[in-house]
Parts: sequence; structure tokens; C-alpha cells
Amino acid sequence: MPSSNTADRPANHSRSVISSRSGLPLALTMGEPAGIGPDITLQAWLYGRGGELPPFVYIGSAQVLADRAALADVDVTISEVSVPAEAVSVFSRALPVLPQPCPPVHVGRASAKTANAVIQSIDTAVHLALAGEVAAVVTNPIAKSVLTQAGFPFPGHTEFLAHLDREATGQAARPHPVMMLVSDDLKVVPVTIHIPLAKIPGLLTTDLIFETGVIVANELVNRFNLSRPRIALSGLNPHAGENGTMGLEENQIISPAMKRLQDAGIDVSGPWPADSMFHAAARNTYDVALCMYHDQALIPIKTLAFDLAVNTTLGLNFVRTSPDHGTAFDLAGKGTARPFSLIQALKLGALMANNDPSPSAANTVRDDTSHEQ
Repeated sequence: MPSSNTADRPANHSRSVISSRSGLPLALTMGEPAGIGPDITLQAWLYGRGGELPPFVYIGSAQVLADRAALADVDVTISEVSVPAEAVSVFSRALPVLPQPCPPVHVGRASAKTANAVIQSIDTAVHLALAGEVAAVVTNPIAKSVLTQAGFPFPGHTEFLAHLDREATGQAARPHPVMMLVSDDLKVVPVTIHIPLAKIPGLLTTDLIFETGVIVANELVNRFNLSRPRIALSGLNPHAGENGTMGLEENQIISPAMKRLQDAGIDVSGPWPADSMFHAAARNTYDVALCMYHDQALIPIKTLAFDLAVNTTLGLNFVRTSPDHGTAFDLAGKGTARPFSLIQALKLGALMANNDPSPSAANTVRDDTSHEQ
């Protein structure tokens, strides 16, 4: 890990952002403290302290960051703040931290003892965003298996963020959250997310695809300034079912969802064979690919932009982005973790917050769920 920000710079898949329009900092959660979260946080601040990143405040333990900086021989000044707003004036000279207790961390070795601190950091960030004290939430990677050992009942970040959003706002009937991965060359959405492969056919419904498409279309208009987003639907089966000879889901579930989306005024096509959707010429025909399951969406984008893709959650009352990689325990503290995806997540978080939709712009597509399937 270099001690200055003059080394490799990430490709700029989003235009340069110095601050959010609101003037508020971003909230960066601690993530798994034994993984590379502290490493890439230090590197992101070194890269962005001169104005190339919007100011952010780290919600977690200043001691964890200081210990990791010492281990990696990185010269970083760390400053605790009492409220997020202080981070804006501090950021150019020190990495601002909104302090939160955390048990001792063994670098590279996760422990369930730190799980509550990880969870509390996310909870704090969400409530600060909903209270208007930060512009967006950017989450460092978590170790889901470790949190599960501590009794965490959610399969991942996305589901937990939705729970916190609904709990805080009382909007129990709000549409489900949607995971979208973003890079320069590709945007993808998995319709089903953190579920076993064998369960996908039973959980994939016309309603689910339709509701996901509506959320994606609205947020591409409101958060990404696309006036008429083009959505491509993948098939579930090889060759998109080959007219029913390799599976019936395309004819019985996916195509009816596409028809409903088209009737709602959305530019959508498909279902397309997943094996031919992601070459360069095909990608030029759509703005986002709606895929039927997790790996169908994530394999192509991680192949194209492993270090630069960003995970964002659509359908929430706040902006959330995250680097599109895991905790990488084997790299923690070694100075080799690459911060580029986190850097891009911070940039994208500010851009999406700056595009905060006005009441007149929100819900541009009618979410007609009257067609029960």
C-alpha cells in the first residue's frame, strides 16, 4: 500500500465529483474489520483528500484504522468527529471518523465478537441518511457467514438495508429493494439474489420481474438521468428456453412480465439467451440487463470490471453504494488490496445523491400490480 495518492488511479467510469450537492459528507461503514475494509478506506482517503472524492466519514473504530495504517506503514492522520457535518472541513487534512466501539481485531481472522459493531455501523449510517445528516451510505464489505454465526437473520447487505429502511420509515408495503451492479460498460440487475440455485424456478414470478423492472426504470430516470431507459431481460434456461423445448419459464413467466412492462410504457426486450447478451455489440442495445439469478448477472460484470464495478441498492429511501467485492481476508494488512471499487462507489454515491428526484419526477412508471400471477 503506497503512502501517497500519486500511484495507480482508477478508471473514471463516472465524472469527477468533489462534493455532494447538499454539502453533506457520505457515510462509509466499517464493514468486516478483519478484512480489507480498513485498508481500502485508508487508500480511498489518500486518493481523495485533495478533492478527487466527496468527503466521507468512517463510522467505526479509529483504533482499527490506526492499527491498520501502522501495519501497512501508511501515513494517515485520523480525526474523530462528533457529528457527520464536521467531516467536510476535516477531510482535506485528516480521515474523519464518527467513533463506534469495536472489540480487538485480529487482521485476516474474522470473529463473531465484532459482529455487533459491524451491524451497528450499518444501522447508524442508514439512520443518519434518513435523518438527512449524510448524503448517501457507502458500505464496506461484510463477512456474511460471520454475522450469521452471531445471529444475523439476513442473507446480505441488501436485505438488511431494506429492513432498516422499512423499520425507520414505517413503509411496510414499500416495493422490494433491487441490487444493481454498475460499471462503464455494463449495468446488471439480478431479479433473484441471495438464494440457492435450486430454489430459483420456484421463486421467480411474473410479479417479481415486473416489480423489479418498474423500480429499475424509475431509478434509472431519477438517479441516472436516463430519459427512457432500455431494459433487456435474460432468459432463465439455455437458449432462453428454445421455444419451450428447454424450459417453460420464458413463455410462462418472463414473457408475460415483459408484456406488462411494455404496457406500462417501459422500453424492454427479451427474453434473450444469457450466453449472447454480454458481448460488446449486444451491450450497446440496452442500458441495463435484468438477469434471472445472481451469478447470471454478476459473472459478466465482474469479468468486465472486477476492480471498478459498484453495487448499488435501488428502491430505498436513501442512496446506497458499495464496492463489488468481498472481505479478502488473505489480503488484509498486506498493502496489496486495491481500493478502486470503493473509490468508484464513493463517486457514484455522490452522483446518485445529487440526482435526488423531485416529487414531480419520482415514480415515473406506474407500478400496476393488479395482475396477480
